[in-house]
Amino acid sequence: MPVHIEEFEAGDLPSGPSVPQQVLGYLYTNRDKAFTRSEIATSLDENPNTVGTALSRLKQRELVRHRGEYWAITNDLDRVADAYALHTITERLNQDEGAIEPDEWDAVAPDEPHPSERDE
Repeated sequence: MPVHIEEFEAGDLPSGPSVPQQVLGYLYTNRDKAFTRSEIATSLDENPNTVGTALSRLKQRELVRHRGEYWAITNDLDRVADAYALHTITERLNQDEGAIEPDEWDAVAPDEPHPSERDE
């Protein structure tokens, strides 16, 4: 969705839910139905290619089901709740502490396994 140039220049950009979050929310709200990618994109007012990418990634995480042209939320709603909780916690930690830098973690990681991981 376009933003006015003054908003762009000032950095006052919208910060709503991501496309995957919108897709999951939409499919959850309508969990008694299945939709085509185009129907989901139109309902969310998002680009169909962006929605398609989100659906593919959500399918890899087993959060949505796909049959033919149709998509629906997984039957395992606990899995969706767990994914949402993890996402929320990660976002909060990133805001509070800053994002984790994998290279920095690797640089200080010990060379030997922790004693609890040793085979003796």
